[in-house]
Order: sequence, then structure tokens, then C-alpha cells
Amino acid sequence: MIGPLGLPEHRMLRWAKAWRSQGTAGWRVSDALHRGVLGGLGLVVAGLVLHQPLLFLIGAPLLISAALGISVSGDPAVVVRRRTRLGEAGEAGRLAVTVDPGRGTELVALRMPVPGKGIGPVHLLPATATTVLARVRYDAWGEGLELRPDHLMAGPDGLVVYGPVVGAEARRLVLPPVSAAQPGPLPPRAAGLVGVHRSPRAGDGSEHRDIRPFQPGDRLRRVDWRVSLRAAAAAGGQLVPGTLHVRERHAEADADLVLVLDTRVDVGADLHTWADHEPGVVRAGGSLDTGVRAVTALAAGFLRQGDRVGLVDLGNPRLGVPPGSGRRQLERIRHQLVVCGRLAGWTTRPVLRPAQAPPGALVVVLSTFLDDAAVDVTVHTARRGNPVIAVDLLPRPLLPQRDTPWGEVVLRVLRAEQRVRRAALLGTGIPALTWNESAVSVMLRRLRRRRVAR
Repeated sequence: MIGPLGLPEHRMLRWAKAWRSQGTAGWRVSDALHRGVLGGLGLVVAGLVLHQPLLFLIGAPLLISAALGISVSGDPAVVVRRRTRLGEAGEAGRLAVTVDPGRGTELVALRMPVPGKGIGPVHLLPATATTVLARVRYDAWGEGLELRPDHLMAGPDGLVVYGPVVGAEARRLVLPPVSAAQPGPLPPRAAGLVGVHRSPRAGDGSEHRDIRPFQPGDRLRRVDWRVSLRAAAAAGGQLVPGTLHVRERHAEADADLVLVLDTRVDVGADLHTWADHEPGVVRAGGSLDTGVRAVTALAAGFLRQGDRVGLVDLGNPRLGVPPGSGRRQLERIRHQLVVCGRLAGWTTRPVLRPAQAPPGALVVVLSTFLDDAAVDVTVHTARRGNPVIAVDLLPRPLLPQRDTPWGEVVLRVLRAEQRVRRAALLGTGIPALTWNESAVSVMLRRLRRRRVAR
């Protein structure tokens, strides 16, 4: 059936439907179609009224091309395909973006915002491109946006468009990087007999402890025959009671390391930016970022030598990880650190329960120590009998706020308070140090030498 303008009726209905859908979701007509229809219709009417065939011949092709330009159908889709949701900080890769343009689409416009690089440029592609590769790099750890393919589709001559559409966000969990921190000697716990640290008790270890006379219950494989034969020779050449001696060894015991991270504060080196912290976002290069990387490095180093390592979040105690050993424990701690960073927030009362730090376990508290509550928790843990090391995460050097004359004064007061708090820790026997890759191991060896000398 032919319509009043000489066009098929189904095309007229499609054109009317596209006109009514303007401004709504899905396909909609563009300004070019408006100009083509109004201009062509005006020329056709003018040619009929003025009896000018030339105007009719110019306007009719405009109307026909406008009707042909809306011959599109389907709902276009842009989907990001990725292999896994986990990533490692510092790695780079490629993501495949699959484009389904629908029938009749001629042009695809893609804009793929990448974290750290803004919204990105707009890429104009033909509708025949069904797969687009995007290069991404994960410089920061945490859970966040990986790629978002914003798109717009255009029909023939741009008369009908679909979008712009904000694409579905592809999010990725990037684990904190593992650096090679040198572990130190941990104090052994008397609770276990399996481990890599020497226990003061006798056992089946590899380190010599003493030589003593044989007693009922001793194993024959522990007999030191050289000492026993010399004792028998001194007693007349016979192995009589009292001449048999055994070699006693130290037992190898487990050692626990509890890493206590203060997630309540995340500050940078510039005091001007301290008030601009966004909740749920870890400041790159800030105190919390440094603390997470330090916890990961310490956990990897001590777990590698067979120790048991646990995690405690001072701001959210329920997010901690009980002490454990093995490779899976490191992955468990790294995953939990991402959760701690996402839920980090200020609380006036940090919590470190006795059950979170087993008796005899070494406790390393990593905090900025900007308030007295963190110092109190550290001192109370040491008074319960645990060896404690305090690690200061405050960035250095600090930069004062330049837009106020009180910037230098505030910085001096802040440094003075820091010195007082660190002096209070040292006064209770808790070593306070600034974080670096070998600071904790050097302090542990120093404490071990003091204990041996004592």
C-alpha cells in the first residue's frame, strides 16, 4: 500500500514511530532528520503550489532519503569480556569489548573511561567492528572501576541515533603488591613444638642444648656414644649405670606475628589535603596505602619462613584475620586488606582484644599515632605480656598548608605531639620506628641480641 507522499505505508509508520520516540530511551531521530523532513516537505509543497517541478524534484529525494534512513532495528549492546576479576597491582593487560550494533547501524562511537586517565577520547568506528581491544594498567590496589564502555550508535547518514548510553561498569579487585621484606627472628611460643624458631624447652629440634646422663624414658637414638664410651673407660671399661649419656636438643616451636593496622586515618604528605579525603577511597601514597603495603610485605616475608601471621584492623575489629600459615594465608590477608581499605573510617575508640593477640605473639602496630587512643592500645597490649613494636606511618617530610599564616605553626605542633607520643612508647619499653623494608627485621635482631645478653 502506498502512502500520501508516494512512500510505502510501513515506512511511513516507522518514520512516525521514530518521530514520537524522540527524547526517549532507544532509537531516536536526530536534528538532521528534522531538517531533511521539514526541508523536503517544504520544497514539495512549494513546488505543488507554485507549479515548479524543479522544487518538487529537489524535495522528493530528501523525503525518500529520510524515510530510508530510519530503517534500523534491534537494541545495540556493548559488553566487556574479561578472563578474571582478580588483578595484581602494576600489571597491564588487554580487555576485549564486544559490540553488537544491531541491524542498519552504520557508525559506532565508543568512549572508555580508564581509572587515572579521565573519561578518555571518543573513538569513531564502523559498525562492522564487532570486537575492540582496550589496554589497561592497574597502578593502584583496591576494588574499583576497570572499564566502562560508553557508546552511541548512528544509523545511515546519522538520521537516527541510539544513545548516548552509559555502559555497564566492569569492576576489578586488584590485590596489594607483595614486596620482598626481610623477615627477622620472632620470639617462639611455648604452645607448639613444630616450627622454625628455637624453644627454651628440650625437644627433637636440630640445635644442641645439653648432654646429660641417661634417664628412664629417653630414646636410644639420642645416646651420645662418644661421651658414653669415655665415661665407661673412666669407670673401668664397662657400660654401667651412670656412664650412658644422651644428647639433648632444643625443641622447635611456632611463632606468631600479629600485624595491627590503623585504618582510621589516611593522610598524605601535604597538610592542605588532609580535609579532602573521600570515604572509601585510599589515598595513593598516603599513610593507609603505606600501611597496607607494609603489612603485605611483612606477612609475605614471615609466612615464607614458616611463621604464623594474623591481621587486626583497629578501626573494624571484625575485619581481622586470625593467625595462620601457608600461601593461602597470604592471599587471605591481601583480600582482607582491600576490604579494610574500602571500609576505612574514623572511630574514637580503637579496639585490640586479648583474643586477637595470642600470649607470646609479637604484635606490630602500624599507625600514624595522631591521637592518644592508638598509643593507649599499643601500651595496653605490651602490658599484657606481648612483645610490641610500633611502626609510624606518618609521611615524611610533611608540607605545611600554604594558604594560611598558621600553616607552619600547625606543623610544629603536630611534630611536637608526635615526638611526645613516640617518647611515651619508648618510656614503656616499646620500640618506635619509621617504616622501611628492613626496619622491623633490624629491630627484631636487636631485641634478640638484648635477650641473649641478658
